[in-house]
Amino acid sequence: VQLQASGGGLVQAGGSLRLSCAASGRTFRSYGTGWFRQAPGKERESVAAISWSNYNTAYADSVKGRFTISRDNAKNLVYLQMNSLKPEDTAVYYCAAHQVYSALAIVPDEEYPYWGQGTLVTVSS
Repeated sequence: VQLQASGGGLVQAGGSLRLSCAASGRTFRSYGTGWFRQAPGKERESVAAISWSNYNTAYADSVKGRFTISRDNAKNLVYLQMNSLKPEDTAVYYCAAHQVYSALAIVPDEEYPYWGQGTLVTVSS
């Protein structure tokens, strides 16, 4: 499966952005999906993940209550709605996917084989 992330940009602190991850090549329905980010000089970190059924989600503590992950399997899209953005959210954001059999599974961070190119999010203070 090929993944393409989009929707990044420059936004002021307190603003919102919605990132999209488009999948192609195979049906996306059976792929657990996650969003990661990497800030300059820092290691990549997990931001959010969602089971392919939409039933389960998981979030990093730093984004809980501000970010929402969702998906539309009919359109092969996964979204990351980011509200109340902070300068520390500035990073390149990546989406990742892994085919799993369980409709409820959240893929462990280290098990994603498919990655999209990043989209840059810059939050100004």
